[in-house]
Amino acid sequence: MKNTLCLLLLGALSPAVWALDAADQQRLNDIQQRWAHIQYELPADQRAAKFEQLATQASAFTQDRQSVAEAWIWSGIVTSSWAGAQGGLGALSKVKEAKIDLEKALSLDPKALQGSAYTSLAALYDRVPGWPIGFGDSDKAQQLLEQALQLNPDGIDSLYFWGDHLYRQKRYPQARQALQKALQAAPRPGRETADAGRRTEIEALLQQVNQKLD
Repeated sequence: MKNTLCLLLLGALSPAVWALDAADQQRLNDIQQRWAHIQYELPADQRAAKFEQLATQASAFTQDRQSVAEAWIWSGIVTSSWAGAQGGLGALSKVKEAKIDLEKALSLDPKALQGSAYTSLAALYDRVPGWPIGFGDSDKAQQLLEQALQLNPDGIDSLYFWGDHLYRQKRYPQARQALQKALQAAPRPGRETADAGRRTEIEALLQQVNQKLD
């Protein structure tokens, strides 16, 4: 990716570019926890407005700490979630903004948050309409997910989105295997709400997969 080598070299020379200090970590934790609350604990009709507020907070984080890949990852996640909550073609501009944020994160540190930028960007490529409406591309999604799994082969998110991709490709036996493995993922400290919500999504998708295989 453009400028990746240069940025990697800069990171090797200046570890502070990559490191999250205590204040950064607290900001990140707050965004993660607020996102999980909105995504999994609020009624669907309340999510768009709350994600809009959280997007402002996440964007401020990226502007304050422009070299922190984690900030860009979560700005992309929040913006894409806002788009999903809003729905319709009007959300496409937000999805494109999320794509830019996630690509920025990859240019800074592809390994940040165990490759979460790869996972989140892949989800966009899997869900967004293809050309000429959007940039959706299942082949690109698979490539990104394979990179995510190299970095985090046992993660709940990487396995869930891999299973979802396989389901969309009608590769049902492989999808079931990935989703069953996702349910065995180790819990993430401080991410209890997100883990519980993701497991609910995994179980729902696994039920759909099993119906295809019965």
